[in-house]
Amino acid sequence: MMYDHILVRYAELALKGKNRKEFERKLHENIKRALKEFPNVKVQRSFGRIFVELHGTDEEAVSERLQEVFGIYSFSPSLKIELDQEKINNAALWAVKDALPDETGTFKVSVKRVNKGYPHRSQQLNYEIGSHVLRNTKNITVNVHNPDVEVRVEIREEAAYILCKTIKGSGGLPVGTAGKVMLMLSGGIDSPVAGYLALKRGVRLEAIHFHSPPFTNERARQKVEDLARVLTRYGGSMKLHIVPFTEAQKAIHQHVPDKYEMTVMRRFMLRIAEQVAVKNQALAIVNGESLGQVASQTLDSMYTINEVTNFPILRPLITTDKLDVIEIARKIGTYDLSILPYEDCCTIFLPPETKTKPKRDKTNLYEQDLDIDFYVKDAVERVETIHISAEKKLDEEIQDLF
Repeated sequence: MMYDHILVRYAELALKGKNRKEFERKLHENIKRALKEFPNVKVQRSFGRIFVELHGTDEEAVSERLQEVFGIYSFSPSLKIELDQEKINNAALWAVKDALPDETGTFKVSVKRVNKGYPHRSQQLNYEIGSHVLRNTKNITVNVHNPDVEVRVEIREEAAYILCKTIKGSGGLPVGTAGKVMLMLSGGIDSPVAGYLALKRGVRLEAIHFHSPPFTNERARQKVEDLARVLTRYGGSMKLHIVPFTEAQKAIHQHVPDKYEMTVMRRFMLRIAEQVAVKNQALAIVNGESLGQVASQTLDSMYTINEVTNFPILRPLITTDKLDVIEIARKIGTYDLSILPYEDCCTIFLPPETKTKPKRDKTNLYEQDLDIDFYVKDAVERVETIHISAEKKLDEEIQDLF
């Protein structure tokens, strides 16, 4: 015997009222996309539930992919059994032994009889199934208050569904239900995590990266492409917009005092990102800033940098500790890429000291010597857009970077 179905549950979607059907439809679509590498798997939606039919596919491999789909609260491998009491009893016994392989622990049985035509009532079924488990195991006992395993049995019109294990999902909302955003993706640890957390709130993601050859090399660019590809595992294929930033950065370095160089550079990036976002119909910009983490991320810096745009700026990491960000990066598979020693444009021409409380009036004064419109327009016109697919394998590319 082996699990033949997985029952998918969602929590936050239940609060969406009239929009619930659209959220369920998008979640159904995203699950199908995530599981397309398993050709025998079928995804069905009915009665407010989503069932994944395994058809012999490894349940653990499918479960691993389901844990990466936003909008899923939890899911349980299950057995679909015909409405025959002996077969239901035996399936419940198998499920308990699978959940408690050393046959030591406690359990309870909870029957939900949706099919009121089934000849046995729920309490009678609880007793009968539980008695069958006790008779056929040695060191497993009943605990109705705090069991190690709860055997849940749903008696439906077409079959009985039996499940013991519950696996926590990623939560959040289905990707594609909250509009499009533009992620400012560097090669560091923070911005990929910010993109991941934005995806969790249901947005569709595109990314923009500032590349300054020859000061930043092709390995640095490849690193960012690979980070974007990791994110596609959670949000599907995406566009990566590569901005040629060399000329603007050289001009900033030449004309702006060292302490204000980072501030002006960030303002240029924000101007360019806004135009690329508008051009691609994105509704907000996402970045990896966390309050007070480095000199360019103080409130004073954000206040001065944000002066150049009225576009919404989303900062998912704004109150997050660095160690927590690192933990998420490890979990989602971006950390090992992010720490590769290939510099992005934010680390070149780095002054020995950066102004932590830059003033707007001084920043505007220093920018007067720069042809802002020219450099912004030139960068936007020469943007290179790459389509990043989730299907391409990363292993060989990552090895090439070391």
